[in-house]
Amino acid sequence: MREIAAGLAAAVLLLAGCGPPPAAGPSASPTTVSPSRTATSAKPSPSSPAAVQPLEAAYEKVITDVLPSIVQITTKVGLGSGIVFDSAGHIVTNAHVVGQATEMDVTFATGGAPRKAKLVKSFSAGDLAVIKVTNPDGLRPARFGDSSKLRVGQIVLAMGNPLGLSGSVTNGIISALGRTVTEPQNPGSPGATIAGAIQTSAAINPGNSGGALVDLSGHVIGIPTLAATDPDLAGGAAPGIGFAIPSNTATDIADQIVKNGKVTNSHRAALGVRGSTIIGSDGQPSGVGVARVEPNGGAAKAGIKAGDVIVSINGEPTPTMADLSETITTLQPGQRARVGLVRSNGAKQTIVVTMGQLQGE
Repeated sequence: MREIAAGLAAAVLLLAGCGPPPAAGPSASPTTVSPSRTATSAKPSPSSPAAVQPLEAAYEKVITDVLPSIVQITTKVGLGSGIVFDSAGHIVTNAHVVGQATEMDVTFATGGAPRKAKLVKSFSAGDLAVIKVTNPDGLRPARFGDSSKLRVGQIVLAMGNPLGLSGSVTNGIISALGRTVTEPQNPGSPGATIAGAIQTSAAINPGNSGGALVDLSGHVIGIPTLAATDPDLAGGAAPGIGFAIPSNTATDIADQIVKNGKVTNSHRAALGVRGSTIIGSDGQPSGVGVARVEPNGGAAKAGIKAGDVIVSINGEPTPTMADLSETITTLQPGQRARVGLVRSNGAKQTIVVTMGQLQGE
C-alpha cells in the first residue's frame, strides 16, 4: 500500500482479552426438559464443521485456495506483496514495491525459505512490475478474474503482508468502480495515475501493495495499491478507503512484459511533457509548469515548450499535476485535445494537440 507518509516504522502489539463468561441476566428463562423425552441430541460445537456458516465456509475456501499464490517481496529498502502469475516463476506486483531494486527475496505465505528473484520490467506509469523467481518449483499461479464484470457491493478479501505480517487477510466490499486516483509523488513512489481503479473497504495497510484483491469465487480481481488519506489528519489514513488496480489492467501489462520484456501498448494517452504544479501568488495551484517536452511527442509536435504553463485541457482546468494526469486518462491515443497555455512570455493561448501513447520505460 502506498500512503502519503514516506516511511513506516511499526511495532505490532497483539492483545488478547480473557475473562469469565457473562452471567445470565435476571430476565433469562430456565430451560425446561419434557419428561417424555429421555434422550437429547448433541449440538455441534462452535468449531465443528456442522456449525460453519455458508459465508464463513466460503471465506475459508477462498483463503485456502488463494493464499499459497501470495508472496512477500523484500528488497534492501522495504517490503510488499506479489501474486504468482504463472508456473514459470513470474510474479506481478506494484512498481513502487520493487522501487529501484533489480534483485529481491520472495517468501511464500505457506512458508519455506526465501527464494531469489530478479526484476523483469517495471511499468512505473501504471505502477505495475513483473519479477521472476530463479527457482519456480512448486509455484501455484493465481486465477485472475474479469474485473469488467465487478459489481458494487461484492464481498472481497485483501491478501498480502501488511506491516510484514505474512499471509494476512482482511475483508470488505467493492465500494465503487471506475475511480481515477493519483499516487503522491516522492522518492519511494512513481506518482502514477491509475484509471478505472477499484475502491474497496477492505483494510489496506503498508505491505499490502502488490497483493491480491479476491472475490468469493477465488479469482484475483485487483491489486491493492494505495489507501486514501484524510487531509484534516495531516496525512493520516482514511479508514475503509483503499484502491486497487483492476485485474484486467494488471494481466494485460504483465502479459506484455512476460512476452516482450516491456510494455508495447499501454492503451493510454500521453501529452508528452514532464512538469510540476505551479503555485500562484495567492498560494493556490495555478497550473502545470512544463519542465521538459518529450521528443516527437504530441506536445512537441504542437509547439509546447519548456517554460509554458498548462492550465486546461478541453476546457477542463488543470491546476495541479494530478489534475492534468487524471484528465489525460479520459482521452485516447490519437485523439485531438485543446490545451490551454500561459506561454513563458505571459501570453495566453489554446493549441490543438494530437495525443500520443503512454510509453513503458
